[in-house]
Amino acid sequence: MDRKVYFDNAATTPIRKEVIDSMHKILLKTYGNPSSTHSFGRSAKTQIEISRKSIAKHFNADPQEIIFTSGGTESDNMLLRCAVQDLNVLTIITSKIEHHAVLHAVEFLDENQLAKVSYVKTDAEGLIDFEDLEQLLKADKAKKLVSLMHINNEIGSILDLDRVSKLCQENDALFHTDAVQGVGHYAIDLEKVKIDFLSAAAHKFHGPKGVGFSYVRKNSELNPFILGGSQERGLRAGTESVHNIVGMANALEIAYDRIEEEQKYLKELKVYAIKQFSTSLPGVHFNGCCSDLERSTCTLINVALPVPEDKATLLNFHLDLKGIACSKGSACQSGSAKGSHVLEEVVPLSHRNKPSIRFSFSIFNTKDEIDYLIETLNSFIKK
Repeated sequence: MDRKVYFDNAATTPIRKEVIDSMHKILLKTYGNPSSTHSFGRSAKTQIEISRKSIAKHFNADPQEIIFTSGGTESDNMLLRCAVQDLNVLTIITSKIEHHAVLHAVEFLDENQLAKVSYVKTDAEGLIDFEDLEQLLKADKAKKLVSLMHINNEIGSILDLDRVSKLCQENDALFHTDAVQGVGHYAIDLEKVKIDFLSAAAHKFHGPKGVGFSYVRKNSELNPFILGGSQERGLRAGTESVHNIVGMANALEIAYDRIEEEQKYLKELKVYAIKQFSTSLPGVHFNGCCSDLERSTCTLINVALPVPEDKATLLNFHLDLKGIACSKGSACQSGSAKGSHVLEEVVPLSHRNKPSIRFSFSIFNTKDEIDYLIETLNSFIKK
């Protein structure tokens, strides 16, 4: 193996050293159960509440609106299922290119006749059809919840949160967004944009795995999702993971303190990657709108590569052998039992037999690593 290059940051990011240090201190010294009333417990509880306030301020939210969870999947499930069970939501409007944490949750609700699910149309670039969304919202008088992700985890398309929010308000609908790919990379002001529920996960912005949070707008009247103790305003029972919560808050603090410089760096890196792919790999196709810096995230590109079908099954193995980490995803790929549900919606027929791969970046990546990637791809294609 020549070297190690990590281009799978949309799956998870490396933890910053400062975050590890903050977690280490908690593990060593603040090990009390935060529900205990003695000094050890009170110290742990204090750290949780400091973290809650820190996270809330970045979104212009009230600390009481931040509920700690195990991550994005739990947050999505909790918010969707509680909205149906507790808030009389009869219809959920979502899209076919959501993360499976949302899709499987709404499918469960639909199959068990707990809520009807409607899918808003999306175009060839992975952007939702706002006219169709408005029609779905006006279809009947049933209580509705719209669940649409802020940034698509496979193709990077960015949702206009403000526009969706206004449509929901005009039609008396609730709005949930899976913001797992956006939090820590893009600012979200919940005072300006009315979002009822939001999901986030620490490991997407250089924090630890196994911890995330739900934003639950005040007076939403949700009932407990996990029963037991009275932790997290009674919504999510179970002893809080203090070191993970502190690590998440620290990671988010750093991310938003450095957001402008890190966005600038990531945009430059993405522009460079697009240029190198375009000039060095004739026939490459950028899936969705991932080559558009205004409509897609600066953190990833998803490309259909000009690789012959008979070699496509070996591409990921070759990249792994060369120490390059990335994510495979193809709408119709030889050797794959089931392709990506997202790419099935956006990849044109002319590119469906080509291998599609997501390369996702962080501030720890370099242009030199992109050069190595292009060199590796070229050598594989020309073999």
